[in-house]
Amino acid sequence: MTLVILAAGMGSRYGGLKQIDPITDGGEFIIDFSIFDAVKAGFDKVVFIIKKENYDAFHETVGARVEPYIKVEYAFQELEKIPEGFSVPEGRVKPWGTSHALLCAKELVDDNFAVINADDFYGRDAFVKLAEHLKNIDVKSGNYCMIGYVLRNTLTENGTVSRGKCVTTEDGMLDSITELTKIKTDGADALYLGDDGEWKHLSGNTVVSMNCWGLTPAIFDVLEAGFVSFLSSEKGGELKSEYYLPGAVDEMMHAGKCDVKVYATSAAWYGVTYSEDKEGVKNALRALMDGGEYPHKLWK
Repeated sequence: MTLVILAAGMGSRYGGLKQIDPITDGGEFIIDFSIFDAVKAGFDKVVFIIKKENYDAFHETVGARVEPYIKVEYAFQELEKIPEGFSVPEGRVKPWGTSHALLCAKELVDDNFAVINADDFYGRDAFVKLAEHLKNIDVKSGNYCMIGYVLRNTLTENGTVSRGKCVTTEDGMLDSITELTKIKTDGADALYLGDDGEWKHLSGNTVVSMNCWGLTPAIFDVLEAGFVSFLSSEKGGELKSEYYLPGAVDEMMHAGKCDVKVYATSAAWYGVTYSEDKEGVKNALRALMDGGEYPHKLWK
């Protein structure tokens, strides 16, 4: 099984390359914890999707650190890497989003795989559930899965976040997912910015996607077709529009091309969306280490 890590974002709100900013006294990054948990769960390869200019930084830090424990490969998300017949709109500098990033790794993934963000701490439970699902489905199937988090466990006090709002059926299947790009805390609940520019209430108990998916290689052909449709639409000509993975999966579900089992977790999310988040994340991870959940040095 392969772990695909979305790490091409520079983290504009954070102010630097947050994916390789040390978060422990031992110099580990958040990404180290995800790989550590994935290895424990049975994953045997990791693919980092990065910008080409960040290769040396990744290879010399986390890549070199984990190579003795798991096979490491790199894919590069490049703005110009789009289907034949299309061109990059003049003035566009922003990559095309998470679905495009995943497509950039297509040639490196030929088995069932998980997809995560580089700068999110998901907890060991997520990787155990992903692995159990992926071990039991055919590589040609569209039987995907997602780890569903409780919204209030994924928010920061330091600004807004993006989350995929999920609706599930009684038997735990994903019915719909809607990407909300600006969510902020509101007591035990939250507010999100609607398309009309008004802030709207959102229950803190809402199940959300943190881009923690279990997929098969069958998704790539469907994603490619979806990307062509995206580029052909009005959004394809915009300078900042993105082809989000949650939205692509939602389209696939409603077209009958896949189904998605949602595995709920009560785990708390830790992440550094903003630089002000870092100290709280460091304290949380230190507590997990002190409590024996993780060794004080992940890679011995």
